[in-house]
Amino acid sequence: MSDDLFGGSAAATAASNEYDASAIEVLEGLEPVRRRPGMYIGGVDERALHHLASEVLDNSMDEAVAGHANRIEVHLGVGNRLTITDNGRGIPVDPHPKFPDKSALEVILTTLHSGGKFSDKAYATSGGLHGVGVSVVNALSIDTVVEVARNRQLYRQRFAQGHPLGKLEELGPTPNRRGTTIAFTPDPEIFGPDAKFKPARLFRLARSKAYLFAGVEIRWRCDPELASADVPAEAVFQFPGGLSDHLREQLGTRACATTDFFAGTQDFPDSQGRVEWAVSWPLYSDGAYSWYCNTIPTPDGGTHEAGVRAALTKGLRAFGELVGQKKAAQITAEDIFNEAELMLSVFIRNPQFQSQTKDRLTSPEATRLVENAIRDHFDHFLTDNMERGKALMGFILEKVDDRLRRKAEREVKRKTATSGRKVRLPGKLTDCASDDPTGTELFIVEGDSAGGSAKQARDRKTQAILPIRGKILNVASATADKIRANNEIADLQLALGCGVRKDCNPDNLRYERVIIMTDADVDGAHIATLLMTFFFQEMPEIVKAGHLFLARPPLYRLTHGSQSVYAADDAHRAELEATVFKNKKVEVGRFKGLGEMNPGQLRETTMDPKSRSLIRITLPHEYERRAAVTDLVDRLMGKNPEHRFNFIQDNAAQLDEEAIDA
Repeated sequence: MSDDLFGGSAAATAASNEYDASAIEVLEGLEPVRRRPGMYIGGVDERALHHLASEVLDNSMDEAVAGHANRIEVHLGVGNRLTITDNGRGIPVDPHPKFPDKSALEVILTTLHSGGKFSDKAYATSGGLHGVGVSVVNALSIDTVVEVARNRQLYRQRFAQGHPLGKLEELGPTPNRRGTTIAFTPDPEIFGPDAKFKPARLFRLARSKAYLFAGVEIRWRCDPELASADVPAEAVFQFPGGLSDHLREQLGTRACATTDFFAGTQDFPDSQGRVEWAVSWPLYSDGAYSWYCNTIPTPDGGTHEAGVRAALTKGLRAFGELVGQKKAAQITAEDIFNEAELMLSVFIRNPQFQSQTKDRLTSPEATRLVENAIRDHFDHFLTDNMERGKALMGFILEKVDDRLRRKAEREVKRKTATSGRKVRLPGKLTDCASDDPTGTELFIVEGDSAGGSAKQARDRKTQAILPIRGKILNVASATADKIRANNEIADLQLALGCGVRKDCNPDNLRYERVIIMTDADVDGAHIATLLMTFFFQEMPEIVKAGHLFLARPPLYRLTHGSQSVYAADDAHRAELEATVFKNKKVEVGRFKGLGEMNPGQLRETTMDPKSRSLIRITLPHEYERRAAVTDLVDRLMGKNPEHRFNFIQDNAAQLDEEAIDA
């Protein structure tokens, strides 16, 4: 190992091992955010990047919910610049009592745990809790400009990487304007030079916020270069029906168990909170859920989810007792929710979340609040129209029968490759209906969003879906104990049912094909690489037998009039433009992830055997070639980073400028 490359001389290494007071760092201001962004926004990936947009938009939504704003504007410009404006009260600009040489605006933008949401003086309910959101955005942006129109005066202050570039400026009178405008550009040093806001993702975010509060109008705008067939340059969102409008649009013309869905709102006295919900049971659905607290999406659910589950389960059991249906006592929440499409929004004081990214609500009182709000309404929904109640009861009892049948089948010999062994399956797995592994497929997808689209796009008879959360463990550099303790790997092993290492037997594989289906971006390629490493190390016999595949979702959709075709890559796109669309104006949409594709597109391009393209992952039979593959995996995925460094140095020259740009 070279001293120059890996840390210098032995004396320097010895000195670096000293641990005294000089080794203790004290991070001040916003430096902790820049040094450890994952602690505040959950990482530096695409999801974390878009979390910055949510933080700023949520502040404007808090103003709207508090009754001080009725209009929000979201503008995405070229250069990855996002601007969000509201017509609320405006951030205070007077000197702060604790820091008289600074305005309140500067304190809020540059100091962690500062804001007006620690008590209910300024906001009865809000999404902000810890006073870190907008200061984190400022810390992780290369250029932030804040304008405040307050008391008929306009003020402005500019920041870079969390530091003010001057004092608050007073720009003069502005009699017809009020509110706050925040424009920022995420820092490439943090998120990488290629990280960009996704117009489609921001468009959906703005639209979803408008559904959550009927009193707000949200205006969307993006520069023409960023618009596409799916993302217009301008749009206005306002939905008087709230979540009911949202669910009605999501259902479209699909047939449901009841002709009208269960929806309503409940306000509690003394500002204890508000609950809004909309639930339906489509005849063919794998379930879709949206949970919100104070307009903040909580994708992992939480205590408010527990409340609605309890309300609907108890309600259906009571209705079954009323109509003399004894089997209703066997109804579980899973029977009700597995194929339901549900949206729930709660507003409560001082909510508690699992982390700063607010993925899961943990406030204990939310369970009781939601159950009390929904239970009476659901009882009336069932009994006011007995035919409607009986129709829903019959639909749910079919799910009970299906669940009990599946349970019984798992307790006896399965006709497939399980060879009489009792099978335990992971809860996240959406299995296929076929008992014969011939022709069946397991799609391993990244995240619940892609998993939801895949479930709706699949052939229920032969295609199973297993979502995994993010990037799985790199088994090539992990200990055996760490591999055994990993939940995602345990779920994979359970779903496949063929054992690992020396116990791996392809004859026991529960599916004919195992298909890795990840986003067509860098993160997706990384996840696919980690999964291939898992199969290579833990289940090599599966790879040798030819059961492992990579899906190939398209990169582009090309549209002219009513004609649309898909391109796998840039070369394919150029070929289609030169042949299919010769001399025609073509709208080009670029897919950034499986979650951006609707189920029909995903089925047509990636999952339907008649139209998709798969890559089979195999291992060479010759010992020498197989040893070379083993060496390559060890160098690129193993414990020694020096091997990866050397590989990059040895192969970097092979990349030409065109490949780098791509």
